[in-house]
Amino acid sequence: MNKPTLELSVVIPCLNEADTLEACIAAAQEGIRNAHCQAEVIVADNGSVDDSADIARRMGARVIPVQARGYGSALMGGIQASRGRFIVMGDADGSYDFREIPNFLAKLRAGDDLVQGCRLPAGGGRVLPGAMPFLHYFWGNPMFTFLARRMFRAPIHDIYCGLRGFSRELYDRLDQRCTGMEFATEMVLKSSLRREKVSEIPITLHPDGRRSHAPHLKTFRDGWRTLRFFLFTSPRWLFLIPGAVLLLAGSTGFALAMPGITLGGATLGAHTLLVSALAILLGFDAFVFAISTKVFAISEGLLPEDPRLTRMFQVLTLEKGLVAGGLALLAGLFLLAMVVLRWSQVEFGDLDYAATMRWVIPGVLLAALGFQTVLASFFISILGLRRR
Repeated sequence: MNKPTLELSVVIPCLNEADTLEACIAAAQEGIRNAHCQAEVIVADNGSVDDSADIARRMGARVIPVQARGYGSALMGGIQASRGRFIVMGDADGSYDFREIPNFLAKLRAGDDLVQGCRLPAGGGRVLPGAMPFLHYFWGNPMFTFLARRMFRAPIHDIYCGLRGFSRELYDRLDQRCTGMEFATEMVLKSSLRREKVSEIPITLHPDGRRSHAPHLKTFRDGWRTLRFFLFTSPRWLFLIPGAVLLLAGSTGFALAMPGITLGGATLGAHTLLVSALAILLGFDAFVFAISTKVFAISEGLLPEDPRLTRMFQVLTLEKGLVAGGLALLAGLFLLAMVVLRWSQVEFGDLDYAATMRWVIPGVLLAALGFQTVLASFFISILGLRRR
């Protein structure tokens, strides 16, 4: 990390932005003057083949070549080279007005860790005609923002806004990993999960000023990547909640079908037992995936440490998992052995299907759950190993 020698660094990722870069740098320089701060403008050039780098140097910006391709890679390279205590980042397509820098810097000076711009009316922002595609305005941005607020308790109204300010200390704490478009959402989600001080200010989104090439953003590709990242970083919604629903449904069905209870004229028998056993197995697998994903994400720096998980592992150790799994496996094998014994008593002929399946299905279920518990205990323990 470079030791901060300036108050502010404005980092602009760039890939063939000759159409709009000069105006963006000029606006950033005006914003810096109005903010009355010692600052620099950094253009993180991600392999431009046009005149972008020359334009940036002529305008007095620092050009930082970043070879690794990707929106996140460019920003990481620019931020790493920055010398500011605070960072303001924004795209080079002319859609953001860098003259709004003083508003961001004021909140950062007041102690906020992340100041997110908001283009949408829900947060007081404004989108000029032609500045945002219809699908993005009415569906994509509101939907993903709703998910961020619901799944991660993010206190923002525009998850995708690329104009934002943050402290260098926050950036170093977050340990960003995503090199693509997910970089921006990763910052918001991690900050929310860590309960950092996040605020929001309304901004105006202007039409894209580029003419030489189409926008880098691809609606469905990048929308799917965002949804995928949301799910990856929220094992609770991806695995735990569906698993809990399956376990509850399966356990309820099992409890009703074992004694053969009749509901609404329908007798719950072996078929209900079988389907309920499937639901329990699937729910247990989802639960194991939730824990495994959480442990892996924490160890890789994608998610912050979770005290609840730490406390759980203090109680549910590898050894206890092995004992519990082993006992369940033995219980299942015992039930199956009893069925084989009963089969031998009729000289391995036909059995009473309705009666024996009430032994076979629980036996198979317990054996499967026990074996999976043993394997899961080892696997999760391996994932949780502290390593360099």
